[in-house]
Amino acid sequence: MHTPVNTFKAALAARTPQIGLWFGLAHGYAAELVAGAGFDWLLLDGEHAPNDVPLMLAQLQGIASARALLGTGPHPVARVPVGDTALIKQYLDIGAQTLLVPMVDTPEQAAQLVRAMRYPQDDGQGGIRGLGAGLARASQWMRYPGYLTEANAQVCLLVQAESTLAIQNLDAIAATPGVDGVFFGPADLSASMGHVGNPGHPDVQAVIEDGIRRVLAAGKAPGILMADEKLARRYLELGAVFVAVGVDTSVLVAATRDLAARYGRPVSLAPSRNARSVAVY
Repeated sequence: MHTPVNTFKAALAARTPQIGLWFGLAHGYAAELVAGAGFDWLLLDGEHAPNDVPLMLAQLQGIASARALLGTGPHPVARVPVGDTALIKQYLDIGAQTLLVPMVDTPEQAAQLVRAMRYPQDDGQGGIRGLGAGLARASQWMRYPGYLTEANAQVCLLVQAESTLAIQNLDAIAATPGVDGVFFGPADLSASMGHVGNPGHPDVQAVIEDGIRRVLAAGKAPGILMADEKLARRYLELGAVFVAVGVDTSVLVAATRDLAARYGRPVSLAPSRNARSVAVY
């Protein structure tokens, strides 16, 4: 048995567009249900959703179950709450091959994350991932006998650029060996630029569009979350490779609200000051 190939990483390298869904319900049962919808990837959110390591494990298992039953299914991308070396080790050990790390502002941070993702090997990356594969679901408890030497090639690191400092350092971050993609966080980026709650501001959009071009020029895959279909398609046209086009909680809220309204049970809420903003994280 060989360590599974990370098909999502291969798709990013081939610039094959990957359409995803942001998943924040933090439950394995719901993950298994959504995994049959037809998306290329699901983002399991450990930053803003009520997740911990055991819950993340249950979601990975739910997605794996759906994939086994259907013969196809989305690739799970796990977002850690912070780029902590020990937490990254735990996420990898429970079987996440692809990690998304928020708030990466410098190439030094990016390089440290690359080291955290990899076992120590003579590959120029200076890996520091702790060796505990006998206890790890990732290695199928060493049923993959070559896991320790095969894993580095299959892990995929995505870093989030969501501040003005990250944009200033974007070329160096994207050029960091071992970084596979750069994900733009419109909500935090817009706040960092002084446009809180308005990721659609022309200045923010100009930075994102330029950022996509810069990441592509570095030979890496740009990604973004955008629930506005017009903007999502615009980013894909510009060359964004992995694009999440919705958020599970928002989809559920809208569908249940509309269903209740059809039976005369509308919910009346005071208009939000940020009603113009798109749900992005």
